[in-house]
Amino acid sequence: MNWVAPIKDQETLKNFGETLKQVDYKYYIMFELGVGTGLQLQDILAFKNKDVTGKKEIEVTIGTRNMKNVFTVPEELQQIINEYTKGKDPEAYLILGHSSSNKPVSREQAYRVLRSAGHKIGLNSIGAQTMRKTYAWNYYKETGDIYHLQKLFNHASPSITYRFIGEKPNIEVFLKKMTPQENERSRYLLYLNDNGKKKLNKIIDTLTGIRDNFDSPANNDAFYGKVDCLLQELEALMENYQNTK
Repeated sequence: MNWVAPIKDQETLKNFGETLKQVDYKYYIMFELGVGTGLQLQDILAFKNKDVTGKKEIEVTIGTRNMKNVFTVPEELQQIINEYTKGKDPEAYLILGHSSSNKPVSREQAYRVLRSAGHKIGLNSIGAQTMRKTYAWNYYKETGDIYHLQKLFNHASPSITYRFIGEKPNIEVFLKKMTPQENERSRYLLYLNDNGKKKLNKIIDTLTGIRDNFDSPANNDAFYGKVDCLLQELEALMENYQNTK
């Protein structure tokens, strides 16, 4: 399965949107709504015209706990949506399937269209999460606020959100934003079943194995490349850990 990546280049993002317009304008609307708000594809496909027309914010229910989250609609996107839905049946689906049908486009069809559009402009890492990841990546680059995205997407931890957008965790931000309650919870979890020491020992054993095997004639260049990347990551993490009070 290919890694689904955000579209980080604005020119590529524009070309992708133009390619969708050529397929059908409704797919462009679908894409702009996802990229502009961070809404999931299945939520967008479930919207009726009345759900998004004239809305500055869109509330959706997420997760098994039926939590409600509010997604902000930028002003420019509001204008695009309002123009698209003007004169249409408020009860009709926003991204309608066949003209003779009253059902929305299926998730599978939307996925196929996104993938096809991506291939046309040389993008292979396109999928159902592309829109959401693109929104999240742009928001993070503009604000650096991973915690807002974590809450918006109902992720269990910021590390999940970092992985979602393909960014390295900023340990300094983690450490500085940990509340007393979070610190207390971390202490509990690390002591639970001796988890903290088990994790440390696993890391130590791995590094010890690398060190003891470092001069083996069987090692190829790829081994040293992996070790070099690992050490660079560890050095950055250790520096942030040691310098954060």
